[in-house]
Amino acid sequence: MAANSYYHGAYSSNPPSYEQANPHIDRIPTPGHPDFNTHPYQPTTSDPQLHNSQQSFGSDQAYATGGRLNDSDHYAENIPLKSNQYANGSPPPNWMHQPTHYSPTPDEIEPPVAPTARRNKKKGFFNKKIAWVTYTFTLVQIIVFIVELVKNAQLTGSPIETKPSFNVMIGPSPYVQIYMGSRYTPCMKNVPGIQNANETVLFPCPNATTSTAACSLSEACGFSGVPNPHPGGSLDDRPEPNQWFRFIIPMFIHTGFVHIGFNLIVQLTMGVDMERMIGWWRYFLVYVASGIWGFVLGGNYAGQGEASCGCSGALFGILALFILDLLYTWKERPSPWVELIIMILGIAVSFVLGLLPGLDNFAHIGGFIMGLALGLCLLRSPNALRERIGLARNPYVAMSGGAGTPTAEDTQKVASGPSLVDFLKGRRTRTGAGADNKMNPMNFFRGRKPLWWAWWLVRAGALVAVLVGFILLIIDFYKYPKSNCSWCYRLSCLPVNGWCKESELTTEKTS
Repeated sequence: MAANSYYHGAYSSNPPSYEQANPHIDRIPTPGHPDFNTHPYQPTTSDPQLHNSQQSFGSDQAYATGGRLNDSDHYAENIPLKSNQYANGSPPPNWMHQPTHYSPTPDEIEPPVAPTARRNKKKGFFNKKIAWVTYTFTLVQIIVFIVELVKNAQLTGSPIETKPSFNVMIGPSPYVQIYMGSRYTPCMKNVPGIQNANETVLFPCPNATTSTAACSLSEACGFSGVPNPHPGGSLDDRPEPNQWFRFIIPMFIHTGFVHIGFNLIVQLTMGVDMERMIGWWRYFLVYVASGIWGFVLGGNYAGQGEASCGCSGALFGILALFILDLLYTWKERPSPWVELIIMILGIAVSFVLGLLPGLDNFAHIGGFIMGLALGLCLLRSPNALRERIGLARNPYVAMSGGAGTPTAEDTQKVASGPSLVDFLKGRRTRTGAGADNKMNPMNFFRGRKPLWWAWWLVRAGALVAVLVGFILLIIDFYKYPKSNCSWCYRLSCLPVNGWCKESELTTEKTS
């Protein structure tokens, strides 16, 4: 208010200058003055105007002139004032309400966060990449198992087999499992003792609660049925049973709560981790191929009267990938020997359990072999080998196919190794200065080191071997009615207490 009166009051629009408002008074001490011998920069009792500040207004004083008292002191506050800072001679009307604080520096300003970024930020479980293949297979297997229980309850009056014997796996009867698609050799091809029998052969019905066989082969197999054998037939009878899909469907069928419980625990832990590491399409190929290969191997060498189901073969293929990944990153692991011993013990225990009655150890063996072969073809090369041939250590998530939520690792730009796409485009590398982008497939092979060639020959050999083995197993399954290996059955059963005979085909013959 006082300042407003000063400018708009008695002085109108022309306020007085400093010299007019404060007449010049000579304050230079003269001899005899009490402050005559005082240092010019030392405050005196007779000069109260300079006691509390080093500032001074422009004047003709000898020792208190405007500006810094010491030019070397850059932090002094004695800044001289201008005589008149306004061009028209008077301040603006609202000069008292103008902001006087400094603008904050950019470092003090928090960057604004977009609303969408806050919504898209996920925590905990959803912060990781979603293993779509594993969760989809798990959901299908749970639904199929529920259907098994419902079907068993409809046919036998109980969701769990209790008659004629109790299912130790706590699940439906094996006849219901056969009816729903378990691998059962008599439903897939001509079998000795059935097609060449001189009497009518009967099988236990899906709704059987006793050991009496009363159904034909077509009724026992279900679906659209199969050609029933006739007395006095031969193994060359046509058409023959050919429910080939029983090599695939059993991956989603389980014998009971114990069976599906153990499998899903492994699948939702090791399976999820492996899918997140190598990507959905690699995981899908290994999972499905290992499961099918295991059932094909068991169809050739397991007992023909044994119904087999479960995703154990597929999980053994995933376990083989963990073995390869451990060997590929051996030097980077803190305790590789401990991890290797734990994996070997787990595999050994699983194979030993596969010798028990009712379990198909050939599915485990076949799945593990297929997992190793496909792992050599689909997984990255060992880190030590990549360093020697000059390839970058690419994370698998860089080629995950876009499945799930992208993480920080997904957006990393790394030097790529050779791939099938590069071969088709005729490029050696995807990026890099001096890369030859001409459409010539031979460019992919130029300048490769001998070690690179050797490793790719190993990969190609593994792929060819597993494909040839699969074709031969399929041919042998349909060409030979029974396995020619007299000792192979011992890999799936122990010859004690008649356990191996339990997997043999048992039927009833009536005249």
